[in-house]
Amino acid sequence: MVKQERAARTRETLIRCAAQIFDREGFAVASLNGISSLAGVSSGALHFHFASKAALADAVEAAALTRLLAVTDPGPAPRAGSVQLLVDVTHGLAAALRTDVVLRAGFELGGEPSRDAQSDLRACWRRWVEDTLEKADAAGELSPQVAARDVATALVAATVGFEVLGARDAAWLSASTVTRFWRLLLPTLVPGPLLEGLDAEGTRTS
Repeated sequence: MVKQERAARTRETLIRCAAQIFDREGFAVASLNGISSLAGVSSGALHFHFASKAALADAVEAAALTRLLAVTDPGPAPRAGSVQLLVDVTHGLAAALRTDVVLRAGFELGGEPSRDAQSDLRACWRRWVEDTLEKADAAGELSPQVAARDVATALVAATVGFEVLGARDAAWLSASTVTRFWRLLLPTLVPGPLLEGLDAEGTRTS
């Protein structure tokens, strides 16, 4: 049991350190020697857990997907509606991307042209946004002149843009940036009577 716990801790450390290297240097440039050195383990210990850099990147992506699913999980059905849930979750995603290097690296790895993504986080995020907007539309939360698919296109493009730009400038992932975005979008997105009940600053606590 002690050996298993130690092995699990080593694996988690390698994933975190790999994420740090991938985030800082990029997948193509990152080296296994650099990752093992940062993790404080031997190259042999690294290869015991991961046969290659690609396998380690897959593990980072898988760990990042778990984190993304936690961010997008609304828990009990939100009483405030699906549009407010979109606002809240984009705030939560931005906050997580600012502080969680594994999540950040997972998103970046999905756009890495030199490898085949196993868990494309940007595609997962797009599907969640599309599904949530369909629920908002079915519940009458969207303005009649607004098409859910068009909103999804704009929202995914904007939030993925924040994610990419935020990798080098955290201001793009700040709560104020996300709030300003929603203050601009909400009046176009929802009917006037519903607008007063929405909070562009988000309502979920971290």
